[in-house]
This record gives sequence, C-alpha cells and structure tokens, in this order.
Amino acid sequence: MAGNSEYRNKWIAEKLDRVNLTMTKGKKEVIQTHAATIGMSVNAYINAAIDEKIERDSAIK
Repeated sequence: MAGNSEYRNKWIAEKLDRVNLTMTKGKKEVIQTHAATIGMSVNAYINAAIDEKIERDSAIK
C-alpha cells in the first residue's frame, strides 16, 4: 500500500496546484452542506464557482 500513497502523492505534486483558502468561521460548513446537497465535493464546487466567475468577468471585458 505504501507504494500507492507514494505514487498518488507524486501524481498530485506533478499534476495539481494547491491553494490555501481562508474564510470566515462557519462558511466552510455552509459550503460543505450546499455542495453535498447538489452532489458535489467541496473542491469541485469551489472550482466550478471560480470557473463561473472567470467566465462572467471575461464577458464583461
């Protein structure tokens, strides 16, 4: 099993960027609840929200 963890960590380091996100107390739970309600993970929900915001902002330019 240790090999799988090492492989996964290496893949993540090579393929993904990490962002440390802070928010006001309680907001994390609101996001978790909402994301679960619509069948998404918190990560997927936040990424979708960012993509949507970028798309809207790009339309304004």
